[in-house]
Amino acid sequence: MFDTSKAMLYLAQVEKNPTSGKIQLQVLARQESEYVWEVDHCETLLLTKESSLSAGVLVLVEIDHNQQIISIQNAKEWILSILQQHLTKNAINPQFIEAEQSKVEKWRQEITAQNLELNRRALEIETRREQLQELEQELKRDRKELDKLQKELMIDN
Repeated sequence: MFDTSKAMLYLAQVEKNPTSGKIQLQVLARQESEYVWEVDHCETLLLTKESSLSAGVLVLVEIDHNQQIISIQNAKEWILSILQQHLTKNAINPQFIEAEQSKVEKWRQEITAQNLELNRRALEIETRREQLQELEQELKRDRKELDKLQKELMIDN
């Protein structure tokens, strides 16, 4: 929205100074970086030019390094876009993130359990394979022994 490398952006509320009756801006927050704002009620900005701003209106104020006001815009659309992006039903908010983290954790646990089951099955299959190899070797030995005994029987007869 604004180039913050050249200027600072503030959210302010238009007020009427009770003593002088002039319009001034009460700073509510200032932009620290693109997505970081700091609440700040300490500063009041004086308008050097006449303004048609009504008391109570929220505005975005762009200020240069010399503390001179560059621009003032009504903050309505900006606030509505923040609400739409972060606070509506389909927005990414802390509750949404927490729910998604819970889902991810549940999936991680399910995958871990499935992985353990697969590892158990693989070990079981490997054990059975080894048992089959041993049985096969034993069968070969028994077959040789039988062949040997059969030959001996034939020789004796």
